[in-house]
Amino acid sequence: MDWLNYHHLQNFWLVAREGSVQRASEILHVTPASVSVQVKQLERALKVKLFKKQGRGLVLTEIGEQVAEYASEIFGTGRELLEMIKGKPVGRPQELRVGIRDVMPKLVAFRLLQPALELDEPVRLICQEGDMSQLVADLAIHKLDVVLTDTALDPVYKVQAYSHRLGESDVVIMGTKELAKKYRPGFPDSLDGAPFLMPTNPTLLRRSLDQWFDDHLIHPVVKGEFADSAMLKIAARHGLGMFAIPTSIQDDVSEIYGMREIGLVTGVKERFYAISVERKLKHPAVVAIRSKAF
Repeated sequence: MDWLNYHHLQNFWLVAREGSVQRASEILHVTPASVSVQVKQLERALKVKLFKKQGRGLVLTEIGEQVAEYASEIFGTGRELLEMIKGKPVGRPQELRVGIRDVMPKLVAFRLLQPALELDEPVRLICQEGDMSQLVADLAIHKLDVVLTDTALDPVYKVQAYSHRLGESDVVIMGTKELAKKYRPGFPDSLDGAPFLMPTNPTLLRRSLDQWFDDHLIHPVVKGEFADSAMLKIAARHGLGMFAIPTSIQDDVSEIYGMREIGLVTGVKERFYAISVERKLKHPAVVAIRSKAF
């Protein structure tokens, strides 16, 4: 083919972005059958399969993901052109679509996002939580502007994206007033046999804590493991055990949950990253997040 039918491409892009033919048809105010025909015509023109069946739905093929990335750039450039010519609507907040890795402490995520909310131009946050695979997939097709996570992007994810380091934080062990009174003296040796609440295994913090305990010949009694950091803190507030958090949110945790510091986990750091499809960040809110991160 010598030229591209952008009407067909838009139909495909909306199906890829929304995750279904039905939702794409509602946006376009046409029937699902009409959208399906447009996508089929694009596939015939490109001589590739853009979608494959998975259960009762459709997922992008490998080439489909690449086409979706190009389509996002094409239509994104079109929006920028219109904004340049017409100017942005006065008083309309700029959207920032953020993916937050499910294992990331929510207080940390909010602290990182705060600079975006302090810009002169209003910003409307749209946040979603999920596992890294889903968030990276959404980032690749521009459903998200940025992903906040505790690790740099693993090469296992075959997408063109970049890890922007936001900062790092020391790690401290916290607990109720009663636990702090009992285990602060003699720290860290006092932690041997002490009750602990831990993040689940896939997290970098969990692996770092396990290594730190081994290095200090400490064998805590793990009373619970939590993927949800908020649930872990609620359990800690009820005295179930101690837990480790970044010092960057220590004051917030002390105030909200009534926790006390027991001791610093020397040599262990938590690092935080913004994952973007841009090597050089352009979104003003994302630039603010990076420039003012701890």
